[in-house]
Amino acid sequence: MTAALDDLITLLDLEPIEVNMFRGLSPDEDRQRVFGGQVAGQALVAAGRTVNEAAGGGEPEGPYRAVHSLHAYFLRPGDPNIPILYEVDRLRDGRSFTTRRVVAIQHGRAIFNLSASFKVSEEGVSHQSSMPDAADPEALPTLQARMAPFADQIGGWTDRPRPIDLRPVDAPLRVVGATPRPPRQLVWFRADGSLPDDPLLHACIVAYASDMTLLDTTMFPHGMTFNGSSMASLDHAMWFHRPFRADDWLLYDQYSPTAADARGLAVGTIYTREGHLVVSVVQEGLIRAARRP
Repeated sequence: MTAALDDLITLLDLEPIEVNMFRGLSPDEDRQRVFGGQVAGQALVAAGRTVNEAAGGGEPEGPYRAVHSLHAYFLRPGDPNIPILYEVDRLRDGRSFTTRRVVAIQHGRAIFNLSASFKVSEEGVSHQSSMPDAADPEALPTLQARMAPFADQIGGWTDRPRPIDLRPVDAPLRVVGATPRPPRQLVWFRADGSLPDDPLLHACIVAYASDMTLLDTTMFPHGMTFNGSSMASLDHAMWFHRPFRADDWLLYDQYSPTAADARGLAVGTIYTREGHLVVSVVQEGLIRAARRP
């Protein structure tokens, strides 16, 4: 396990401070606001900690319930300099489904709201779309290698240790150029090291990673670059269809069907290397061109 991945796992290991209440920290990085994937991942951890446990803690009661969907709204920018309080509301504990609502709080105000549903596994109908063709991840340069020639434009961002190994199939246009192209991209990703056998942790790692590149696809048709725009996640939804491991290679197929009213919509499907569709993602974000002085 790399140090960056170890730090991410520590970041997701929330501190319980009261019944249904947890505290999370942010990494010691030079950020103006908390990364959205971090808040989503931590909130999902908080929800999951209240699902597969006996009353008052201890060993799980009944069959394991895996997360199958989440819906979240980013309400305010998170402050990376202070802890985040996660308050869990146990909405429902049914025979097959368990539902939780989580509110992330800073400075006495909600910055993020998450609804998550967990489900007992069962047999049923099954079909899926086919995984798109893509070069093997080992044949592709890392994101850092792709960005190295542009270090003067984007500063130390290229050298920052990362817990997720990202391998874009094509150069990420939003950073390196302003030539418009269709609003689609393929990105291989995996945790940069081996993870424990905890399905909730693997789901949280993918929730964290799902916010890293998806919204960029809304910029492609407009040739907007890293320094020429301002973006912020507004809401984020995920559906977990089949088991997976976040430390195995996953292919993230991303496209944007529309953008309007300073908002862009992006849709993603995540496949295992064997071609199994394991996660679907939809995100909307605020997109504004940078103001000129």
